[in-house]
Amino acid sequence: MATETSMRAVRLHEYGPPSVLIVDDVDRPVPAAGEVLIRVHAAGVNPIDWKLRAGFLQQFMPVTLPHIPGLDVAGTVEALGDGVTEFAVGERVFGRGTGTYAEFAVAPTTTIAQIPDGVSFEQAAPLHVGGETAWVALFDDARLEASQRLLVQGGAGGVGAIAVQLGHWKGAYVIATASTANVDFVRSLGADEVIDYTSVNVEDAVHDVDVVLDTVGGEVTAHSWSVLKPGGILVVIAGMPDVEAAAARGVRTSGVNHPAETRPVLEELAKLVASGDVKPQIGQVFPLEDAAQAHAASETGHGRGRILLTVAS
Repeated sequence: MATETSMRAVRLHEYGPPSVLIVDDVDRPVPAAGEVLIRVHAAGVNPIDWKLRAGFLQQFMPVTLPHIPGLDVAGTVEALGDGVTEFAVGERVFGRGTGTYAEFAVAPTTTIAQIPDGVSFEQAAPLHVGGETAWVALFDDARLEASQRLLVQGGAGGVGAIAVQLGHWKGAYVIATASTANVDFVRSLGADEVIDYTSVNVEDAVHDVDVVLDTVGGEVTAHSWSVLKPGGILVVIAGMPDVEAAAARGVRTSGVNHPAETRPVLEELAKLVASGDVKPQIGQVFPLEDAAQAHAASETGHGRGRILLTVAS
């Protein structure tokens, strides 16, 4: 039974399949200086979460077990750490926290922003990992401009769905790839062309692209080079940029260079959601207790939009 100093949280005590995720009663975190404590209403489920859980990233991103997963968060400010003046108790916020698969999570003030009126917790929850990644990739790394040609590899996914909308909002000509079942969905997001990758060779159908945003990785990356025009750029999310391969083809490449302070980007994304220019796409919603099912769904890699966990009040 949770008390005023404890909370329910999803934890893994060992690396492994989704079934290692269990709900425990644990102590609530205490916000340090420059942090806030958030009462979680919704948490985003991202591929990095299950990759960490499975142990795939332990060489690069080891965690101390038992570990509470989760980065994306939306909720209300419960308490303030020392020196925090930017937010107030009771304020609705969203962004990146630590251990967000829980009733409470901490977050630095530099990675959260206020949720505008009219925007729900569920709409805001996936905006840090999905929205901030898409924004930084397109506008900071690729320097996408109006009238340029953009190809989004994986237009139905959590990052891809927002990238398609951001490209459309910017005034670019947006091409996106999707499976047969998601062609109409991706077109509804603002894509000018949607390529069904199950029946069409993207390299044959797409040419002279200024920017490719690859949210898939693997063989998709290898097949993305030839669609770029000379001097174009391939931004990769699921992998490392191959600078030598890019140079040999007369193009450029980059990973996503996330800034240390993401609040300015989050504030811009929040404005776009409030205005209706960007509509976060929520694929599946699970209660906190069903985190294992949420991870299993994420691992398929074929979802539409973001997966969320909701925490009952």
